[in-house]
Amino acid sequence: MATTTIRELCLALTGLLSLVGSVHGHAHGHTDAMPELSSIPVGPNYKHPIEDLDKDLPFSQPVTFAHLPWQRCFSAAHSSPLDIAIVGFPYDTSTSYRPGARFGPRGIRAASSREKKGRSYNTVWGVDPLTEGGLNIVDCGDIPITPFDAQHAFKQMEQGYRQVLWHNTTVAAGKQWTHPRVLSLGGDHSIVLPILRSLKEVYGPISVIHLDSHLDTWDPYAGYTGIASEQSAITHGTFFWHASREGCISKGTSVHGGLRTKLFSPQDYVIDRDVVGFTLIEAQEIDDPEGMDGIIRRVRKTVGDTPVYLSIDIDVLDPSIAPATGTPESGGWTTREVKRFIKGLEGVKLVGADVVEVSPPYDTVAEVTSVAASDLLVDIMALMVKDSVGKGKTAEGVKDEL
Repeated sequence: MATTTIRELCLALTGLLSLVGSVHGHAHGHTDAMPELSSIPVGPNYKHPIEDLDKDLPFSQPVTFAHLPWQRCFSAAHSSPLDIAIVGFPYDTSTSYRPGARFGPRGIRAASSREKKGRSYNTVWGVDPLTEGGLNIVDCGDIPITPFDAQHAFKQMEQGYRQVLWHNTTVAAGKQWTHPRVLSLGGDHSIVLPILRSLKEVYGPISVIHLDSHLDTWDPYAGYTGIASEQSAITHGTFFWHASREGCISKGTSVHGGLRTKLFSPQDYVIDRDVVGFTLIEAQEIDDPEGMDGIIRRVRKTVGDTPVYLSIDIDVLDPSIAPATGTPESGGWTTREVKRFIKGLEGVKLVGADVVEVSPPYDTVAEVTSVAASDLLVDIMALMVKDSVGKGKTAEGVKDEL
């Protein structure tokens, strides 16, 4: 036994000396090419065939969304074409109740780890969103956003989104999409204001499909407390009010879905409908005879063939399903129902989307909220990919269904 041990130690020492010699040789200018896998030296007792180790496991590698390649999209030197970009907004300075959504992008990415090329064909959508059509889909990482100065943070968010939005797309994306489409990971819901400001420069006022338990159109100067400055009037409950005043939202073609919030007064609904211009769909309407299918038809009829932005506050889900959010409200929809809603948007001209208000510090050890958020984003990606490669419904097909 002792003899065997000494022999093994000698072999290990020989291998170590060889490695040191190799390093020493390279330090003196040697530039030997990487050997082929079949010629890589192994120990004398290694009996297994050499395999290709350039692959990902669900729980391995640096964490990007669905193991997508990471690119430094916010560098001035970045010029690669983008078709769909994942962008994180680690910001929660504008929350009114629970903070923590600044960790949302990190949590959502970690929860997406089981999604990866080679296991990404979506049977519901009939496409593989990670490989279909040669599209360039990348994770751009997070916009660096200061948590100390909200006014400057909004400038950073708008600049970052614009930098991605004004990239070229690939030939594979076709003529319909000359600008990349961005899947945004929140962050609190106020991140949508700089996003809508950026999209307005490309598409003009756009329709918004907003899934949320709250209106987010509160008039900050009529009942909303805590205003100490113009910037403090912008919160995750007032940003749509500001977006409407700035002409970012197409009045009369936008929809709220999943509402079940308490109000300051019935006047809040009047402002939402008549001033900001949203159609309101309450959460309990899913129990009507037509259910989710009726809600989908109503939404599609409202937005028609206009450019549409989809914003999903994770609190549209019931807190029994998604507890990790800033302002939970009981009585929400299920993950399956929201996935059914997203599938019903096929053929809508979706220019961008987000999932926001995921606050991992309040999640369970099973990461149920982050998992739900990441899965909804995968479905939205499939929606975008399907129409990019010409497999989705056309605008005429949408009209025929209305």
